[in-house]
Amino acid sequence: MKLVIVGGVAGGASAAARARRLSEDAEIILFERGEYVSFANCGLPYYAGDVIKKKKRLLVQTPEGLRKRFNIDVRIKSEVISIDREAKLVTVRDYEKKKEYQETYDCLILSPGAEPIRLSFEGASLECVHTVRTVPDIERIKEKLDAGSVKRAVVIGAGFIGIEMAENLRERGIETHLIEKMDQVMPPMDKEMAVILHRELGEHDIRLHLDSEVTRITVEDDRWEVILSSERRLTADLIIMAIGVYPEIQLARDAGLETGKKGIVTDKKMRTSDGSIFAIGDVVESEDPVTGLRRNVPLAGPAAKQALVAVNTLFGIEDEYKGTLGTSIVKVFNLTAAMTGASEKTLRAAGVSYEKVYTFPADHVGYYPGATQMALKLLYGKDSGIVLGAQIVGRNGIARRADILAVAVKQKMTVRDLAELELCYAPPYGSSKDAVNLAGMTALNHIRGITELVHWEELSGEEFLLDVRTAKEHTERNVPNSVNIPVDEIRERLPELPSDKEIIVFCHVGIRAHIACRILSQRGYKTANISGGYLSFLNSRDAYDSDMMLAQQTRLAEGAFCTGPTGEPIDDNGDGRKK
Repeated sequence: MKLVIVGGVAGGASAAARARRLSEDAEIILFERGEYVSFANCGLPYYAGDVIKKKKRLLVQTPEGLRKRFNIDVRIKSEVISIDREAKLVTVRDYEKKKEYQETYDCLILSPGAEPIRLSFEGASLECVHTVRTVPDIERIKEKLDAGSVKRAVVIGAGFIGIEMAENLRERGIETHLIEKMDQVMPPMDKEMAVILHRELGEHDIRLHLDSEVTRITVEDDRWEVILSSERRLTADLIIMAIGVYPEIQLARDAGLETGKKGIVTDKKMRTSDGSIFAIGDVVESEDPVTGLRRNVPLAGPAAKQALVAVNTLFGIEDEYKGTLGTSIVKVFNLTAAMTGASEKTLRAAGVSYEKVYTFPADHVGYYPGATQMALKLLYGKDSGIVLGAQIVGRNGIARRADILAVAVKQKMTVRDLAELELCYAPPYGSSKDAVNLAGMTALNHIRGITELVHWEELSGEEFLLDVRTAKEHTERNVPNSVNIPVDEIRERLPELPSDKEIIVFCHVGIRAHIACRILSQRGYKTANISGGYLSFLNSRDAYDSDMMLAQQTRLAEGAFCTGPTGEPIDDNGDGRKK
């Protein structure tokens, strides 16, 4: 068999190595347009920030390494520019030898990846505007940073790369402005979770410009200016465009392969509409296991797994790709944000019936030093209880919980399964009821009818709003029109509560409110617990109250989650109160 692979990095290089492990006899040729056949795209911002000190640490594999260990014919600086499917030929442009030639194939794997999206406003192509996709891209940026000529930087786009670049620039002492067309950073997240990141970015002096677009970039006397849709002008020594990527599907289209709106269409074996051609990585559309919709998810993990499926199929091993959840994680200064499965806005757009809960557990028991709080949003089927997605933000232990929840979504586990999971417990690492267990238990209480749940955005204003925190907590920070009766005084003060209104109960994060709801419901009152309590109120208010948007730029939400010093002790009941 003669196998030709177009493109390296996570998809193509993984496919080449797997093919050789399965067959010593196969002829394997890998064409890579650039100079680097396998490098760590995700590490590029950290190289710019001097966290990764040496460029060679970014190189996962070299052409020489692939040739020596796997006997693969690696041809760098060589671009496949056309495919003749009938003749099974590819035309290759060799940039070093400045010539074009043809190569035959028995099977072809397409892994050309994706290109950074470049906007077309005036000045977008000026030399001061950089993208972050390849090693040469980051080398050009780092050269300017190391020369000390960059004092002010503008990053356009607040997704993964934009946030990581903004953080690394700020850590190098550079005044950094982060511009986002949407009204939140991290567009895949739901907004009330993203506002936690807004506060963290503000605390580290990132100048955040939401609901803003760049209309043009001008230069005069070596002075670069970025003009926003608000007509605000930002001076910059460095401008980075990080608004996303677009799959390189033109080669496939020109060859007549079936493509969708956002990538090459494949079956579960990663075959394209031509049985001799497979496609993997950033260039393909994958099925979302939760919604069933097809989408493009440019992540290294899915690319490597798709490579295995394609090569296994080529060599007669039964395998299939079961879709991409989009499980991902990002560092934002002292916080970590992770997500898996569907977001609330995705479920709503897809017409999927769902429910949600917010919890704010500690990463480990409160009596062990250094416990910090996380925010966890769990989405599940309204009737089935099947876990549909989750988002988590916090300082410690985020990746572990996100990984568990990713497995739960993949395996269609229910919230009862989450509640029953037996997870590691020791005081430095977790609690006897882990954060994942607590989220499942909270959802399960709702499904079983033990506690009714309600969310801040669902309130009409006619309900009786009961704050069961302490009098001190209520005095310091409260919700307008709420009445305070601490949970420990509920039984003695029942006459103060109306019997003809639904009583909506909240505390700091929901635990004391759950207790209050159980007391009241057993005495004939109609009650509901506001999921996430006062902390979810702060996040919802900052996310959806337009009057709060400007305030986010200059202050931290009063007493809000993740604004205090790292490692503040949390009490054992997980309610977010300090000892």
